[in-house]
Amino acid sequence: MKKIKLEKLASEKSSPCVTISMNTHKTSPDNLEDIIGLKNLLKESHERVKNEFGKRPLSDLLEKIDSLDKEIDVSFNLESLHIFLSDSTKEIVRSSWPVRQNTVHVAENFAVKPLIKDLNRTEEYLILVLSQSGVRLFRAINDRIADELKSDGFPFAQNPHMLTDHDKLSDGKQVDNMVREFFNTVDKAVVKVFNKTDMKCVVICTEDNYSRLMQVADKPFIYLGYASINYNNTANHTIAADAWKIASVLQKQYVAGAINEMQEAVGQGKVLTDLSEIFRAAKEGRGDLLIVHGEFRQAVRMTGEFSFDLVNDVTLPGVIDDITSDIAWEVISKKGRAIFTDQEEIKSLGDVVLKVRY
Repeated sequence: MKKIKLEKLASEKSSPCVTISMNTHKTSPDNLEDIIGLKNLLKESHERVKNEFGKRPLSDLLEKIDSLDKEIDVSFNLESLHIFLSDSTKEIVRSSWPVRQNTVHVAENFAVKPLIKDLNRTEEYLILVLSQSGVRLFRAINDRIADELKSDGFPFAQNPHMLTDHDKLSDGKQVDNMVREFFNTVDKAVVKVFNKTDMKCVVICTEDNYSRLMQVADKPFIYLGYASINYNNTANHTIAADAWKIASVLQKQYVAGAINEMQEAVGQGKVLTDLSEIFRAAKEGRGDLLIVHGEFRQAVRMTGEFSFDLVNDVTLPGVIDDITSDIAWEVISKKGRAIFTDQEEIKSLGDVVLKVRY
């Protein structure tokens, strides 16, 4: 869903597109500050649109800007708020990630960097709560459960293979085989969901049950690991918190792997560090991996299809507030990857670096 929204906003061209990003508060009474902050940013947006693009032909957009504060309920705010406005678009996105500073971006396209960063930081995965008394499967986003999946056999009731013959219950090997048979059925159902969604899975279970599951798993690589189940507390938020401790490692590994890949590409002569060269390569579809450090921003005024001048005043007419947002989308839209990170290892190469395909 986030990717679809990103694609829609990134592809829009209008004169102008207004992007507002601001930090917000999740709780009262702090979120009352968000009302004042939003009004100030909307006022700044109004003035910039009027000054940079003229007033008369943009009366509808200016009216949209002026009335927006009445449409946003601050009680639903998270860590940050991102607003995308044009004549034809009004999109409000709440994010669980803060921004370095509140900004207004006015140009001929939207500043989608916050959505790209949000996508980078979002891990969508499965949580399998596995026990012989029942099995449930959840879809999780970072440290929260989004919904429970009720298809492909889920949820499973109690193990139907459990022995009822008391004499056979004393046969540990036969009991173990029955458990494996049940887990084999569960695994096949998880694989079906994985094949549809490409989401990997964290298992909440005992160590013994995870070992049995791994022994019968058709695709063991789809399981990220397990967290010990607490039968006294199986609330959704507890399960999600335990699973996230395992799944969050994926993000760190992904960024670390990307930085290592970039450093290796330096020796192969495949890394660009000059901003104008990076922009051209991204536009030409040669960008394979873009890494931007922290909140690096650079305003520019285009002087040609692939050329621009660096500027400091973002309020000047015809200025793109942050060219890295455009570059990131060019890379992603042409099947490349874009990462924003605060990890210092990449700083030795520069604030923005691009690994090219050729």
